[in-house]
Amino acid sequence: MANDSASHPGYSGYSGYSGHSGPPELRVLRQGEWDIWYDTLIRAFGGVPESSEERELWDSLTEFDRSIGAWDGDACVGTAGTFSFRLTVPGGASVPAAGVTMVSVAATHRRRGVLTSMMRRQLDDVREWGRPLALLTASEPEIYGRFGYGVGTFHVNAEIDTTRVRLSVPPGTDDVRLRYAVPADVLDACEAVYARKVSGRPGMLARLPGWERLGLLDPESERSGGSPLQCVVAERDGEVVGYARFHVKPEWDASGPKGAVRLRDVQGLDPAAEAALWRFLFGIDLTSTVKAYGRPMDEAWLHQVSDIRRCALRVRDSLHVRLVDVGAALQARTYQAPVDVVFEVEDAFCPWNAGRWRLSGDAKGASCERTTDAADLALSVRELGAAYLGGVSLGALGAAGRVRELRQGALAEASVGFASAVAPWLPHGF
Repeated sequence: MANDSASHPGYSGYSGYSGHSGPPELRVLRQGEWDIWYDTLIRAFGGVPESSEERELWDSLTEFDRSIGAWDGDACVGTAGTFSFRLTVPGGASVPAAGVTMVSVAATHRRRGVLTSMMRRQLDDVREWGRPLALLTASEPEIYGRFGYGVGTFHVNAEIDTTRVRLSVPPGTDDVRLRYAVPADVLDACEAVYARKVSGRPGMLARLPGWERLGLLDPESERSGGSPLQCVVAERDGEVVGYARFHVKPEWDASGPKGAVRLRDVQGLDPAAEAALWRFLFGIDLTSTVKAYGRPMDEAWLHQVSDIRRCALRVRDSLHVRLVDVGAALQARTYQAPVDVVFEVEDAFCPWNAGRWRLSGDAKGASCERTTDAADLALSVRELGAAYLGGVSLGALGAAGRVRELRQGALAEASVGFASAVAPWLPHGF
């Protein structure tokens, strides 16, 4: 499976094998096949049942004409879906992207080329749809590099000891008013905050209708023993300027209360609003820990805490990026310093990308065209995907032996140009 957000789908007991011989047939998902198709996905991830709330949401979000199944007779033995997204890239543009999701192969059909055939079909389709980028979050990161995906964003997980860690806050924090609200009642206001944040950070997804429901998804099985979803909104002059969604898990021992706050999401339109929300989370009564998962690598609270060691930080890969159309993708973003470089691109899986491309760009815009000029840098499309959103340095990839410098100075020039002043971040899975 290429994403973790739907990795707990329910299982109805469908057998999944018909005894049909020959290679599985790939075809677009048909109306009426969704339950069988989804049950195949469920089984591949252990077969643990999913709540009706979760199942209904993913059913409603599935794009049937952009989802495929591998069928062995009447048995579904492989699944792969695509969501239509728009992804923020450096410079603030919102670029059409294919969100690869719900990828699985039945254990009975492993090592028979099913995954490769689905990846082949998907990328051909994405190219035909005119989307220059494909994206995924990987259950097993080692799988997707061979299909040209590179790790383009990382995130931070933290377990903060709020009995020992203090938070310094910027001026204006005390001017922010906080209030509890029923999550569904303030959904529109929270979505408006999110929408205003999207263009400011590479890696963020513009949410299409229906996706706002993901933030309210609250099955009991996913609460880790905590409360139903809670929400606090931040307001200034009557306007909602931020929100936090979270669960609280009460716990006591012989010494007293030691509950935990499990953060689902927090967004603020300015530093004071964000600081007010984090300060609130640190101070919830009867708790001693804030557990925050999937946060940006450069979030302000990381520099406001009094003791970073007591935050138990862990970095993990997040969004994997694949350039489906090298020229269109590279000219869709801007570059924080002028670049004029010729790439020799290797792409065995999507050979239409292979060859030399001249990228010329700066903070105002860019062009990327085929060229016969001598190459300055040689790399695979995987490295371009890793560096695309500005969070992974081409220089670091060069030091790792994954980018070859053919013209002295070209690697440093490209590294500076590709970098982003704001760390790229994927705000939620898919």
